[in-house]
Amino acid sequence: MTRTSIPFFSQAKTFEKIWPELRAGVDEIFADGKFSHSRQVGRLEKALAQYTGARHVIGVNSGTDALVLLLQACGLRPGDRVLVPAYSFVATASSVVLAGGRPVFTDIDPDTYAMRPGTIGEEAADGARFVLPVHLFSRMADMAALSAHAAERGLILLEDSAEGIGMRQDGVHAGLHGRGGVLSFFPSKTLGALGDAGAVLTDDDDLAEHVAALRHHGRTGRTLAHFPGISHETVHIGHNSKMDDLQAAVLLAKLAVLDEDIRHRAALARAYDEGLRDTPGITRLPAITGAPDEVFYVYLIETDRRDALVAHLHDEGIGTETYYPRPLHLQPCFRELGHRPGDFPVAEAASRRALALPLYADLTEAEVARVCAVVRAFHTGKVPA
Repeated sequence: MTRTSIPFFSQAKTFEKIWPELRAGVDEIFADGKFSHSRQVGRLEKALAQYTGARHVIGVNSGTDALVLLLQACGLRPGDRVLVPAYSFVATASSVVLAGGRPVFTDIDPDTYAMRPGTIGEEAADGARFVLPVHLFSRMADMAALSAHAAERGLILLEDSAEGIGMRQDGVHAGLHGRGGVLSFFPSKTLGALGDAGAVLTDDDDLAEHVAALRHHGRTGRTLAHFPGISHETVHIGHNSKMDDLQAAVLLAKLAVLDEDIRHRAALARAYDEGLRDTPGITRLPAITGAPDEVFYVYLIETDRRDALVAHLHDEGIGTETYYPRPLHLQPCFRELGHRPGDFPVAEAASRRALALPLYADLTEAEVARVCAVVRAFHTGKVPA
């Protein structure tokens, strides 16, 4: 029997819905003849500042660059140690290295997949100067506890909030609990572009100005909300990390339907929960609180037969993603840090068992039901109807 393919991610229907707004933005870009770091980027920065409550949003060309620029603008010095979780995308730690620092890995909380606040006390004695928690999948790290620990130990608190658009804790948007945070607009993110794009969020005027200069070769003169001109004075050794206006136009059009998409994702997560609850062999489902600011970027389950389930779903035409099959401390690029298997057991267990199922704005509840049926059949040995 031929099954309908359900990709891990698609946004074809979304682009059909937003096409009139997107086309208007693209037409304006071609009329202006300015394709990078221009009018659409300024509009996006203002719109994101309004959406997140940030005093400043600085658009850049990727979430990775956003992390590098944020660390450098916060005064990271060569060799400075930065506490990062052992379970995250590699950019969390590689950005520290690219900025000139040294990552110090910590284990994660098994419920949130985020840095455990208690690890700050354990690791800060190692001479750390920064702490960089990550908000993964559908829940933020415990920012109240992390902020208290960081303040107690004199650490600069930053946030890898690349996945955090729309997430809030105590009314404060992800990325604004410390000196600053970042957003990624990689296409599969909750708010995704057509390619790479990112942003830095901060309420700190001086930090914002520094990041804004670093993204454009260290040159000063551009304000953050509009672009009246630019100085030819280079005050920092900077980067070429400007955002393209075409990506900004895509993001502006999608930002208008973001809250609707977030609500739809929450409904899909509830459908998954109902369809998979009590399935033998699934050791964990995401916690669903029902809070109005709950954001499901990814629907992540855990199973001891993860790799076999991936193969089975693939054979049934269902896409998946493995987050993350090798924890950061065991990646070859960090071999010189001297870690071994067993150093961070919670992160290592998640790497062996975690699997993301399809979840995106174009997905339907009927497709979720199909995925659930195939997952249940795999674990029970029964063929779905």
